This record gives sequence, C-alpha cells and structure tokens, in this order.
Amino acid sequence: MVMAVSTVLLFITISAHAAEDTILGIWDNQEKDAKIEIFKCGDRYCGKIVWLKNPDYPQDSKDGVPGTPKLDHNNPEPQSRKTPILGLEIVKDFTYAGDSKWVDGKVYDPKSGRTYSGKMTLVSPNQLNLRGFIGISLFGRTATWTSWSTSSRA
Repeated sequence: MVMAVSTVLLFITISAHAAEDTILGIWDNQEKDAKIEIFKCGDRYCGKIVWLKNPDYPQDSKDGVPGTPKLDHNNPEPQSRKTPILGLEIVKDFTYAGDSKWVDGKVYDPKSGRTYSGKMTLVSPNQLNLRGFIGISLFGRTATWTSWSTSSRA
C-alpha cells in the first residue's frame, strides 16, 4: 500500500513538473523579428534573445555605428547601455501558478528601456501570451509569441 501511494505521488510530481516546463524552448516574438529562448533559472523561468532579424545597426543608423551589433542603448542604467541586444535577458523570474500560467515575473522591453510586471499564459502548445503591465494586469499590453518549431523559420 505504501509503495502504491508513493508511486502515485511520484507520478503527480513528475506530471506537475512536465506541465510547468511546457514553455521551455524558443519562441518568435509577435513581430517575428526576434526569437526568445525560455529556460529555467533555478526554480523560475527566464528568457533571452537568441536571434534578431537585424542584429546590426543599418547603414543609416542614428542609434549606433552602422554594421556593429545593436546595443541596449535605451536602458535606464548607464552601465548597461553597451550590452548587446542579442543575448539580452528580457524575461525574468516567472513562477508556475498552475493551469498553464506563469506569474510574478518581469519583462524588459529594450525598445523603450522599460521593465514591466508580467504574466504568461500558454494558450496552446504553439501560442504563448505574454502580458506586461504596470501596477495591475488591467493596465498593460499582451503580445502573442509562437513556438519557433511551428512558425516560419526566417
């Protein structure tokens, strides 16, 4: 009897971890100009930019030296403004809340230099909704990311 209960508890634990890890992998952002890898960071979930459609400044750039990697020049921290966008961690410290939802994280937008509170919802195996907000979730914006394995590979 003890062995049967232990086996059931082990199965439940493994199933719970499998559910919370369903967002691991590479996702295309809504604009399809970046790919973000969601990975475990301790017991939480984080994400970094692993591909950019245009990783370097264009020839007519006023933001950086043409032909060099784009930098996080909008970051409010002066020491971070020389950090390349490629490899930048933009999703931080999300925890699994059950029911295909991850909460209590932070989302950094390198285009504006702002950091928002965030939550993520896995709508389907191929669609992840990422909501960034200030204060309460009602005041925010949702971006739809698609699984890289199912989207067009640019």
